Amino acid sequence: MTLQNDSTHAFLSTGISGLDNVLCGGFTSDRLYLLEGSPGSGKTTLALQFLLEGAKQGESALYITLSETAVELRAVAAAHGWSLEGIRIHEVLPSENILDPTEQYSIFHPSDVEMGSTTQGILAIVEEIKPKRVVLDSLSELQLLASNPLVYRRQVLAFKQFFASRSCTALFLDDRTASEGDLQVRSIAHGVISLERMATDYGGIRRRLEIIKYRGIAFREGLHDYKIQHGGLTVYPRLVAAETREFQSRKQFSSGLTELDSLLGGGIEEGTSTLIAGPPGTGKSTLAAQFVASCLKQNQNASMFVFEESASNLLHRADALNIDLRSHLQTGLLSLKQIDPAQLTPGEFIHQVCRAADNGAKVIVIDSLNGFMQAMPNEKMLASHMHELLTYLGQRGVITLLIGVQQGMLGSHMSTNVDASYLSDNIILLRYFEAGGEVQQAISVFKKRGSVHERTIRQLAINSSGINIGPVLKQFRGILTGVPRLVEKPQQPDQQSND
Repeated sequence: MTLQNDSTHAFLSTGISGLDNVLCGGFTSDRLYLLEGSPGSGKTTLALQFLLEGAKQGESALYITLSETAVELRAVAAAHGWSLEGIRIHEVLPSENILDPTEQYSIFHPSDVEMGSTTQGILAIVEEIKPKRVVLDSLSELQLLASNPLVYRRQVLAFKQFFASRSCTALFLDDRTASEGDLQVRSIAHGVISLERMATDYGGIRRRLEIIKYRGIAFREGLHDYKIQHGGLTVYPRLVAAETREFQSRKQFSSGLTELDSLLGGGIEEGTSTLIAGPPGTGKSTLAAQFVASCLKQNQNASMFVFEESASNLLHRADALNIDLRSHLQTGLLSLKQIDPAQLTPGEFIHQVCRAADNGAKVIVIDSLNGFMQAMPNEKMLASHMHELLTYLGQRGVITLLIGVQQGMLGSHMSTNVDASYLSDNIILLRYFEAGGEVQQAISVFKKRGSVHERTIRQLAINSSGINIGPVLKQFRGILTGVPRLVEKPQQPDQQSND
């Protein structure tokens, strides 16, 4: 018997980097932890990753199973491409003899006999191999064997003392089938991890993780998305931008078009977010692509996340407009990701965008905000998710371009489901208007926090030569409404101010 570790800073990695991040280091060694979740939430997979990490570090690892067989566990591991070499699997399963009526107990209660036999089997194997990490799967079986809640609680408490006295970090699994939320074990465990599995109206299953308790550790609170894929669980910690707050000087970034830079008062400041808003087809994505092309010409990285348009269509349109994006995909300067809304979670998307920024992306395009919102209609606080992301990107000096599609083509009642003032530092507004028997386009800078900018409305044309910013539309009034009126003689600034 050895003394239990009394340090709160001796951590064991869980084998999942995202979960270690949420736990602020991993599991404090020589403690008992509860991993709870409904069937299919990934408890067994997480437990195997915990043991595999121990085997990788040269630690003895033991998986005690009271429900699944060793064959089933090895099949789970094989599905993820794992070898369980270095992990001892011990089965404590009911004998098939209990199906024989002649073997039924008549004097003692069956649970009393089976509980004693199960406990002795667990203690014996632990004494034999002296594991550093152990998984017990699952508590539901022990709870069903216990004759009453008091016996069950005392049994778990005894296990806790037994493992701790042998310098063993124990992870107990609970599938919540014996009871709805086991508060008894929660109070005993040093830490509690809850896995949640939710069905969505359309698309894949949504999974979230929460740390219910962790004694002595300032863990990352809240709900964290995770996915089960080939290779195990991947956890996406909830983004907290305040943890990485930085203050940097902001330089202006050129779009590569003199007229557009003039509209913007010299360009867009680094570390700001810009919403490009307008009806469908006004050139929002093309304008964003122009900023990306300018970034690539300066030999800086850029990333584009596309929800609605396919990546191939975007490249074809850019080629037709003489905006070179395609050649930079092969060099690695440009990252173009087409997002599948049916398989997306906010945590995973934010993780991908933050990773692009951490890898050096100077310009990041999200096309579009409407696609992001509609991809997860049942999610709450998506605007808060996005605000936290934009704060994080701004602190790293990233120029973020958001595409916002407005409903309607003409008129003053066009709207968007995006709170522009809440999300963005700058707003570039694109509009259709009718003049001379043609549908034409206009561009203006509606808002800009970083510097002064032009208040004019200019004509916009997009053709095979690219983007052309035309002269100020002084001869019209009411362009932003889509129903302009021709003014015979343009008013002077002092006359306009008296209207």
